[in-house]
Amino acid sequence: MEITNYITTDYKALDSQEIIATVKDFFMELNYSHFPVLEEGIFIGNIASDDVETFDDDKKVIDYKYTLEPFFTRTDSIWIEVLEIFAKNRTNLIPVLDKDNNYVGYYEIEDIMSFFHQTPFLKEPGRIIKVKKGILDYSMSQITQIVESNNGKLLGLFISEADVDSIEVTIKINLGPINEIIQTFRRYGYEITSEHHEDNYINTLKERSDYLDKYLNM
Repeated sequence: MEITNYITTDYKALDSQEIIATVKDFFMELNYSHFPVLEEGIFIGNIASDDVETFDDDKKVIDYKYTLEPFFTRTDSIWIEVLEIFAKNRTNLIPVLDKDNNYVGYYEIEDIMSFFHQTPFLKEPGRIIKVKKGILDYSMSQITQIVESNNGKLLGLFISEADVDSIEVTIKINLGPINEIIQTFRRYGYEITSEHHEDNYINTLKERSDYLDKYLNM
């Protein structure tokens, strides 16, 4: 399914000449964090519902043009790019422009998440492994090679956490011996940050620890 199928035009973009009192009513009725504004049919930015609350009722949107936020996406943007714009701008709505900068509609976060849930990464059954390594030492190609060299089949992977020192990568596989894959990651210096019942390494350490506790308490 194409992400552009989720572009909606249920509500018209706000006109820059709209009275603020009307815009306040609009946001009270609809739970949007932002909404696109057009000036003579041209997209000029997004007005934020939080900002509108502080504006004078009798003024117009154009009077607060300096507060408009310029984020948008394109009709040819892929879903992960759209999701990134949602996250960066802390919004639940993103206007969509075509290659000629014509406003064509908007995406809502609920629809994009629904699209995301239909991707094989989430929809298909599989197992999740989370691995961690130094930011200068990890390699996506190496991670893929480790999984596939153990006859694992990748459904997807992404960086789920990062700081100045390390990177955590979340991996989803639908085939392959999970324990062998985990042990191979450890041999290559990756820390396993997810828990797995099949992880013999952890089970062995626990058994040895339990035995040592029992011995010391004798």
